[in-house]
Amino acid sequence: MYTQPENRSQAEKFTLATLVKMKSAGEKIACLTAYDASFGALLDNAGVDLVLVGDSLGNVIQGHATTVPVTMDDMVYHSRLVERGLKRAFFMVDMPFMSYPTPEIALNNAARLMQEGGAQMVKLEGSGHQAEIVRYLNKNGVPVCAHLGLRPQNVHKLGGFKVQGRGKTAARKMLKDALLLEKAGADIILLELVPRKLAAEITAKVKVPVIGIGAGGEVDGQILVLYDMLDITPGRRPRFARNFMEGAGGPRTAVEAYVKAVRDGSYPALEHSFD
Repeated sequence: MYTQPENRSQAEKFTLATLVKMKSAGEKIACLTAYDASFGALLDNAGVDLVLVGDSLGNVIQGHATTVPVTMDDMVYHSRLVERGLKRAFFMVDMPFMSYPTPEIALNNAARLMQEGGAQMVKLEGSGHQAEIVRYLNKNGVPVCAHLGLRPQNVHKLGGFKVQGRGKTAARKMLKDALLLEKAGADIILLELVPRKLAAEITAKVKVPVIGIGAGGEVDGQILVLYDMLDITPGRRPRFARNFMEGAGGPRTAVEAYVKAVRDGSYPALEHSFD
């Protein structure tokens, strides 16, 4: 059974400062999504560092084809559930589609996720044009994760679930956006479906932790949709997701295997990455 390093006590409450120290020390950050108290507690006890209530609940819980139908009330409800299961993991929550069209609306909705849902950080999808919103949230004391690359809330505009940042122009823009959002006050950058070399470059050039999903192994940490790594999501599993239930005795063992694989660098392998 995998256990965390001695300096990373199960009883220690993770904070943003903890994650920044992990980046500085070269210690990989293991993250997963959760949508209820039982799985929240399971992930917490299995050593996951950061738990995200993702708007992916629209896909895996509600059965929608995209995350667009997910509402603020949905996010607050599931956040409240998951928070009850956590004792040590850092807790982040997605801001759903159209919950942050202006800085003022973004702040009101972020306040709901923190006050009603117990979030320690909110995550929003965007690019450099979201810098004003990130700056406003930061000014008002709201920790922010900026989500770049594939943005599922914009899947209709992007034309499907495709790798982002391919080609010199697109890569330069994403790097510029990451630096701009960091300067605006983003505390974490999340990269989804990004070529591994570009993800590595962004990770090296920003000071904040960079979490990847389908972004290669040279980022500071990894995140997966819980149901994908447990192989219970209906349909085809994403290429970047590994089935950790294979050979495991149950969900707890599978999650511990995931944490170990992220820590030792065996996940993601090249087969889970994009060029």
